[in-house]
Amino acid sequence: VTSTKEVYLEIPMTEDAQVLDEVVVRPQINKKQPMNPMALTGGRVINMEEASRFAGGFDDPARLVTSFAGVAGNVNTNALAIRGNSPAFTQWRMEGVQIPNPTHYADMTGLGGGLLTGLSANVVGNSDFYNGAYPAEYDNALSGVFDMFMRTGNNEKYEHSFEVGVWGLDVASEGPISKKNKSSYLINYRYSFSGISDAINGADEGLDYQDLSFKLNFPTKKAGTFTLWGIGLKDKILQKYEEDASKWESIADKQENTNYFTKGVLGLGHKIFLKNDAYLKTTLATSYSGLDANVDQVDDDRQLYQMADIQNNETNFMLNSYLNKKINSKHTNRTGITVTGINYNFDYKISPEPSKYEPMNTISEGSGFNVAFSAFSSSVFNLNKYFDASLGITGQYFTLNNHWAVEPRAALKWKISPGQSLAFAYGLNSVRGRMEYYFVKTPETGDELINKDLDFSKSHHFSISYNKRFSDNINLKIEPYFQLLYDIPVEPGTSFSILNYNGAALDKKLVNAGKGKNYGVDITLERYLNNGWYGMFTGSLFKSEYLGGDNVWRNTRMDRGFILNLLAGKEWVFGQQKNKTFSANIRLSYQGGDRYTPIDEAASLEEHKLEYDESKAYSLQLPNSFTSDITLRYRINKKKVSHEFSFMILNANGFRQTGYRYNLITNSVETVKGAPIVPSISYKIYF
Repeated sequence: VTSTKEVYLEIPMTEDAQVLDEVVVRPQINKKQPMNPMALTGGRVINMEEASRFAGGFDDPARLVTSFAGVAGNVNTNALAIRGNSPAFTQWRMEGVQIPNPTHYADMTGLGGGLLTGLSANVVGNSDFYNGAYPAEYDNALSGVFDMFMRTGNNEKYEHSFEVGVWGLDVASEGPISKKNKSSYLINYRYSFSGISDAINGADEGLDYQDLSFKLNFPTKKAGTFTLWGIGLKDKILQKYEEDASKWESIADKQENTNYFTKGVLGLGHKIFLKNDAYLKTTLATSYSGLDANVDQVDDDRQLYQMADIQNNETNFMLNSYLNKKINSKHTNRTGITVTGINYNFDYKISPEPSKYEPMNTISEGSGFNVAFSAFSSSVFNLNKYFDASLGITGQYFTLNNHWAVEPRAALKWKISPGQSLAFAYGLNSVRGRMEYYFVKTPETGDELINKDLDFSKSHHFSISYNKRFSDNINLKIEPYFQLLYDIPVEPGTSFSILNYNGAALDKKLVNAGKGKNYGVDITLERYLNNGWYGMFTGSLFKSEYLGGDNVWRNTRMDRGFILNLLAGKEWVFGQQKNKTFSANIRLSYQGGDRYTPIDEAASLEEHKLEYDESKAYSLQLPNSFTSDITLRYRINKKKVSHEFSFMILNANGFRQTGYRYNLITNSVETVKGAPIVPSISYKIYF
């Protein structure tokens, strides 16, 4: 509880009949249980207050969850590699509909990740994160789901904040639109300091980003509650080639990059209660994702040649609606549909040999409109005071190639005692490919769309979850799991599998003949914030393997083997009026390195670029990484204004990851090490 910012709590209740002599009400944090009542296991609620407390969170929901068991992160990106799966298979949702990855510079350093979130902690409310077998209403995801919700603005008083820091400006405001009707608004805008500096100095190089998010809430007396919400991101990367030819150590030094990223989502939501035992929730939304990327390369005479030209524009029109009905005190059902219209227009032109200045080929080109349908029904049963069960089914249909999938889901939870439970969950999951994968062309096949008939990638996911609550603030969770993936797109006769793919432009003929296996155990021991301090230890031991197009089992790129995280934080309250707080938070992370393919040095010397021995794909592993993150905050609470000073740093110990490149000066393969130390200093005023 602070000044200038009211605390808003939603407290859901579950019906239960007991004969009691007296009732004692105490607060209890149940973070191990998702907000979605249809989920008995497989996820947890994310309190966004944690995003500002946890070191390494960087006010980014994606970076926050890398502290959880089974989720691997990286200093360079906020990509989520869940239980050995590629970050590309994680689904992002907002207000009940699937959205593009809401991250600045998404997919720039690898599919599924970016630099930092486009959603400020000022607007994101409590959300659910799933890393296991999730309920039937979630489809088109293979590894995990991040189901996010925006806060509702204060409908009684106006609250504002202004933040200035190393990364840029952040302005937020919320308050009533009509106090009589209880309507409210919430808005947040951010602009990078690099963009401000470029505007002042007239520079035209570097990274610029900005984002806007908002939510308008309109409750009515009889027609339900209407919400209008949206998010938008705009990013720019301009990088010029090195002017001094004597410093051309790699091909990247000779290249000029111009990249523009644009993303936006606009949604209209409606929720209405039907009598006392049901409600209908409907969302109409549209999303846009645009990429304009160009790479030019100079030769020794400073002549520019275009090596890449990627244009990708996709607009989705979405209708999501479900009916949640309490059949009786022991049975709740949720049934719904989602219809997604996909309008796409893309053209991928890439040079097959940039080192030889070969002209570009069109590797993927398409435009049109297709529809993805899905429907689900899920029920939760309170069998008795000891057992709860969940049964559900979902189905998908894709009009592009008329493929469909039916996916059953089930869970059983045994409440051994008030503080102890054991749950089992199973889910069959499937996911579509990216639209450009279906329209791949090759010089040999001409205009034939060699991948248009690709089927869904699928997986069986089994998990067991044991929970033991030692007290109101201390909880232990142990989760063994096994995931069997099949119908995975692979390239026939090679080690290639889409499970490992991390590039910007796919140019391969694929068939659904691949497989994969992920298995391991996740452990979480957590002490929730109480008496000014919290702590959490998470550990994961796992194995991730795949079967490529050559029918050989190998380690996947994400097969790190283990992940260990230790988090702790302490908050002190002081001052004559107890109006000042200082908090110190630290995170220590130790994990295995990513797998990589051995370099063929003879072929590299001949081609003057890195060439790999694909027959030994991902047989080597980078060194283990140890990183430390720190967050310090000092806050002064006044009656009408509050001041907050923050210092955050990622990779405080300066760990440097190993990599390889071909050096054009020495004509040799060399080892390079690097990983940034990322600091952030900011001042924020609340009023």
